Amino acid sequence: MKVICIGRNYLKHIQELKNKKNDSPVIFLKPETSIIKKNQPFFIPDFSINIHHELEFLVKINRVGKSISAEFAHKYYDEISIGIDFTARDVQDKLKMSSLPWEKSKSFDGSALIGKWINKKKFKDISNINFHMTNNSKVVQNGNTSEMIWNIDELISEVSKFFTLKIGDVIFTGTPAGVAKVNEGDHLIGFMDGEELFKLKIK
Repeated sequence: MKVICIGRNYLKHIQELKNKKNDSPVIFLKPETSIIKKNQPFFIPDFSINIHHELEFLVKINRVGKSISAEFAHKYYDEISIGIDFTARDVQDKLKMSSLPWEKSKSFDGSALIGKWINKKKFKDISNINFHMTNNSKVVQNGNTSEMIWNIDELISEVSKFFTLKIGDVIFTGTPAGVAKVNEGDHLIGFMDGEELFKLKIK
C-alpha cells in the first residue's frame, strides 16, 4: 500500500507557515513503515527537537485507478477517517532552505497515524465534515473539509495522473491551521463529527 500525502491544502495553514499558495497540490509519499501500528505510541525520534502534529482528513482507495476524472473520483473510496502526519519541522526547514525533498522530515518510521475507518455513507455531505484534535484535553487543531483548497475528488484525480491508485492506498488530504510541537507525555485524541477515531500517546 501507499500513503499519499497532500501539502498546502488549507489557506490558514499556508499562512501560518508563511508558505506560498501553489497552483496545484503538493504531493509526497510515506512508506508503509511510516504507519504507527495499532495501540502503539509515537516515539519522538532522536534526529529532531521540533516534531509537529498535523491533523488530516483521510480517504482509503477501494479500487485500482489511473488518470481518474474528478467527476468519477467519488467511486474510488468508501471509507474515510482522520490521522496525523508527524513532521520534523526543524529538519524540514533545513531541507526547504536547500530546495531538497522533504522525505527525511515527513516519511520517517512511525510518522503516520491512521484512525478508525468510517463508511462515508454515514455522512450526508463529505464536503462539510468537522474534525478536531485535542492534546491533553485542550483542542489544538480543528478543520472542516469545506476549507480544502482542492476537494477530495480533485485530489484523487490529481494524484492518479502520476501514480496508479491501488486498493488500500491511503490519501492524507492536508492539514488545517494549528500545527504545533509535541512533547513526551502528550496525549492526542482525534474526533470526526464528535466521534473519537484515535488516541495516541507521545513518548
